[in-house]
This record gives sequence, C-alpha cells and structure tokens, in this order.
Amino acid sequence: MRTPVIAGNWKMNLLSGDAVALASALNSALTDASAVEVIVCPVFTVLAAVSQALKGGRVAVGGQNCYHDASGAFTGEISPQMLHDAGCTWTIVGHSERRQLFGEADALLNRKLKFALASGLNVMFCVGETLDERKGGMMETVLRQQVSEGLSGLTEAEFANTVIAYEPVWAIGTGVTATPEQAQDAHAFVRGLVRGQFGATVSDGLRIQYGGSVKPDNAADLLSRPDVDGALVGGASLNAEGFAAIVRAGVSAATR
Repeated sequence: MRTPVIAGNWKMNLLSGDAVALASALNSALTDASAVEVIVCPVFTVLAAVSQALKGGRVAVGGQNCYHDASGAFTGEISPQMLHDAGCTWTIVGHSERRQLFGEADALLNRKLKFALASGLNVMFCVGETLDERKGGMMETVLRQQVSEGLSGLTEAEFANTVIAYEPVWAIGTGVTATPEQAQDAHAFVRGLVRGQFGATVSDGLRIQYGGSVKPDNAADLLSRPDVDGALVGGASLNAEGFAAIVRAGVSAATR
C-alpha cells in the first residue's frame, strides 16, 4: 500500500503573518493525519517562519523550486542546501508554471531533480500536458518525453525519495478538473512509462499525485482511484479548513 502524499503549493501568496497563521491552523487541524504524508510549500521568504510554526506537528515543509548547485553567482536562485537551512525536507521541481512561464526544459529539470535528491531533499516532480496538446492527441507523447528525459538516470534508491505529480496544465487554476477517470488513465499511463524505463519494483512503489483544481468536493473521488496516490493542491491549500478536508479524504482513501 502506497502512503498518499497531500501537498499544498501556496504559490506566490501570503506574507509572513498570514502564512504563520495558516500553518498554525493546519498544525491544529491535522493531528490525526498519520495515514498520509502532508506537505506545504510556501514562498521562500516565509519558509523558516512556517517551519518553526509547524515544528513537532505532522506537516512537512517544502520549497516551490530549487537550483542545481549549492551556491554561486546565480542571482535570484535558491539551493537545496538553503531550503534545508530554512527547515525544508521537500521541494517541487518542474511545476507547469516553471515550465510554461520560465521556459524550464526537461534537461534542466533533470539536473535540478538529481541535485535536489543528492542534497537530501525529497522531490515532487511535475509532469503534464497543455490543453492544446491534449486536444491534439499529444498527451501520451508529451508525458513520455517528460518522464523519459526528466527522470533519466535516476536510481532505484533515488525513486524512494521521489513523487511524480501529474498535473494537466489545462486544469490548473482554471476550475476545470480532470474527471477521476481521466486522472486514473493518465496516472496508469505514467506508471506504465516508469515500469518500462525502470522496472516493476520502482513503478509499483512510486507515488503519483494528481494536481489540477483539487478541492474538498472532488478529492475523495480522485483519491479513490488505484493509481492516484495523493494530490498537489493549489488554491484550496490556502484555506486551512478546505485543505484539511482534502487531507482527510486522503486518510479515508489510505484506510479503506
């Protein structure tokens, strides 16, 4: 049984006061969430404060991005070592907004993934197709490239610290959610790609999250699917009650 992983990507939202208040509310609301792994990913400027607010609780902290070097003349970047220093145990790599808005390609994301893992972070590695790609019948081609190139060279041991997040770009922040059947089909396809490239042991143990307008009212149905092992939650993670409801849906899925 794969342990569901529910992560909240706060994106570019919340100053320190509101971020700490949200973290504290989650700490209180999620004392009974031992059946799932819960993570929040705030903006870099509040990571240390949020980590302190969550200390001793069930919620881990992650970065939204990281660079593929420990230090140097890389203005505006942040290293895995810096994320560690701020209290993080996780990072997101390859979110669709990084791919689409900042031009991050598979080869670069592979370098980021490998360096983050080598630096001791767990990684949520994102893949997913755009609406035009899906409409054009390119979903499988896009996912095959992102998995093949993005995960290239990973060892079986590194997969133990890697989660894939399938996020159809057309469902992120749009209010449109892939149906549970669409999500299951895409997750099963991704798992099959991993099986073909890395073998059954890796693919059977790999957790694959769904990301794309996950909300309390659709979480249970999505998380009940056999290849959906959690959620990467955007806007709904900015509300403690709503995010806690999604986590509880994950708990129900894990214990059914």
